[in-house]
Amino acid sequence: MTESNKQQKSVIVVGAGVGGVSTAARLAKAGFKVTIVEKNDFTGGRCSLIHHDGYRFDQGPSLLLLPRFFHEIFQDLGTSLTAEGVELLKCEPNYNIWFGDGSSFEMSTDLTKMKKAIEAVEGIDGFERYLGFLQESHRHYEVSVESVLRRNFTSILSLARPEVLFNLFNIHPLESIWTRASKYFWTERLRRVFTFGSMYMGMSPFDAPGTYSLLQYTELAEGILYPRGGFHKVVEALVNVGQRLGVEYRLSTDVKSISIDQATGKTNGVVLGDGTLLQSDIVISNADLVYTYNNLLPKSSYANSLSKREASCSSISFYWSASKVIPELNAHNIFLADEYQESFDSIFKDHLIPTKPSFYVNVPSRIDPSAAPEGRDSVVVLVPVGHLLSDSAGTHRGLSKSTGKSGEIVNSGQDWEQMISLARDTVISTMKARIGVDLAPLITHEIINTPYTWQEKFNLDKGAILGLSHSIMNVLAFRPGTQHSKYKNLYFAGASTHPGTGVPVCIAGSKIVAEQILRDSGFKTHEIPWTQNSTKSPKTGLDKLQDTSALTLFQGFLGALVAILLAYYYLVIAA
Repeated sequence: MTESNKQQKSVIVVGAGVGGVSTAARLAKAGFKVTIVEKNDFTGGRCSLIHHDGYRFDQGPSLLLLPRFFHEIFQDLGTSLTAEGVELLKCEPNYNIWFGDGSSFEMSTDLTKMKKAIEAVEGIDGFERYLGFLQESHRHYEVSVESVLRRNFTSILSLARPEVLFNLFNIHPLESIWTRASKYFWTERLRRVFTFGSMYMGMSPFDAPGTYSLLQYTELAEGILYPRGGFHKVVEALVNVGQRLGVEYRLSTDVKSISIDQATGKTNGVVLGDGTLLQSDIVISNADLVYTYNNLLPKSSYANSLSKREASCSSISFYWSASKVIPELNAHNIFLADEYQESFDSIFKDHLIPTKPSFYVNVPSRIDPSAAPEGRDSVVVLVPVGHLLSDSAGTHRGLSKSTGKSGEIVNSGQDWEQMISLARDTVISTMKARIGVDLAPLITHEIINTPYTWQEKFNLDKGAILGLSHSIMNVLAFRPGTQHSKYKNLYFAGASTHPGTGVPVCIAGSKIVAEQILRDSGFKTHEIPWTQNSTKSPKTGLDKLQDTSALTLFQGFLGALVAILLAYYYLVIAA
């Protein structure tokens, strides 16, 4: 393929979420002509901002984790976060975690503080076990980054790669986070402290694979960061870089369908809401993947099967303008339910709104005063709840107390005022009891996102805020692929395709799908822009690494056996 042909490829990206914006910038860097079509009048998708009368709220993500992927994408695009005006602020402490008995636990990257806090609960041996937990979660982190977040899994055979097989038992995918944490922490209190983070994946700690303790590692080792001006500053910077590289943004533009040329069996663009055909050589959907298959593409059995897959949770999110500073709250606060497992079961097994949930409170103005007028606070409360039912009406199963003994829906699930009122009252009463502050009279303005809001505003199937679940049968080769199996010039980016959900993971995914597109378009590895300066010089002298690893044949055999059994289950039993 000639250089001129490579330069002439045109791409349409459906959706200006993090995955779409990142992939578009990468392809523009490679010389492609890229257009992004977005239904909303803003970029970022869930990673966007809400403004009201001088208050600023992060609509979705508020914790910047795995910073290496943020630095990497800007470096790959020939710039840096600093050069693009993005300043990352370190949150210290990471969290304040509140329990029903009025006590709290402060999470920190400071080992001295963690030693004191852990020994106060579990004694001197407790801190030693904590270091063991860090060692294990570090292994989960490094293996996952190199073997999962930087690799594509295009078929079941991808599971047979040596690095996957040899590391399978080192990352504990068949045990839950709760089970792994229980090995290192011997009190219920610390087990809860080090497992609630599975909510980032939209999963219960009693079901989430132990591998995901990598999230605790990045928080404890690298810290929690926050971009000054809001998380959307990262997206804004990527948009600016993309536009300099030639990316065209068409906001407030609905996509009715992805156009299929029946003669070639390929997509030839998208049909807009007004019926206009916008043509391109390649289409990338960054819209919710389940929504894409069921609403933008011809009906298929695979689309139906995706609708039946396990989805993540949804949320009722409150955005409160507070009339004064609330010093009792840090930037990130967790209020854990007394009935810890029951509250998760209510959300993830029964898809209900728990009457006494665990919830997260973010005060962006604590780390970045520009988020609120002087002397006031912006407060975001995220209450995890079950996702919507699979119907066009956006029905929810409702409140935990409104179901019958056999689990039938007693109310219609449509009384959002009742459900919101319960969630609000629970949050306010819980905070009053635990931190001694009554927020009710301090709230001067309220904005609310419900599961139905998430579904309508962002086309999220069932209002699931984190897309498809990350259960063992929904990851790696079992997760929907980054390329359509029939329409080969149709690709996917975002939370529900590989590698998964979360801003840094979607950024990592943008590199995977961009390189896949470039290779499919005839690019050799050395022709991909960001690979040209990525070769590292080998270390010598005192810095030379000595290989002391002992990857045994037995490990490989066991890994291969498990991979075969999982593939058999997926292809034969679960089919």
